[in-house]
Amino acid sequence: MIELHGSIHAVRCLSCGTVYERAQIQNELEQFNPALARAEATILPDGDAQLEPDADIAFHIPACSRCGGMLQPDVVFFGDGVPAARSAEAEQAARACDAMLVVGTSLMVLSGFRFARMAAEAGKPVAAINRGVTRADALLTFKIGASAESVLPQLATRVLAGKSA
Repeated sequence: MIELHGSIHAVRCLSCGTVYERAQIQNELEQFNPALARAEATILPDGDAQLEPDADIAFHIPACSRCGGMLQPDVVFFGDGVPAARSAEAEQAARACDAMLVVGTSLMVLSGFRFARMAAEAGKPVAAINRGVTRADALLTFKIGASAESVLPQLATRVLAGKSA
């Protein structure tokens, strides 16, 4: 498995590169912003949250405990590039795989779509788990139109049950 665009389960310091568990930073966010922790928010399709316009006026952002730098979820945002080593690893995996499973992405950006296209052009089956349309829909052998969080635990249970049979 390669998390091509990173993971929201980690937070990285933009100055020194220290990586923190998201849960640790979440605790600090709630400690520094108790009113916001109780705020009602609408969850948007991209995972962001929509708050009342003035809800974040006094928002306190935790800093890196090592250097005081700015923290950011350890993900590649639009306009940023996938780290070269991770991209090379994904390309090697796409060439070596027998089949590809794409999870939780629309593949609208080329950085991910190119690997699905590479596998499909090599005659390898490509499957996807994603709630909406993907750029690779025409290339897919199989697609489950549901959230990864609802499908992956079921898939893991079935795979593990098959190994013990």
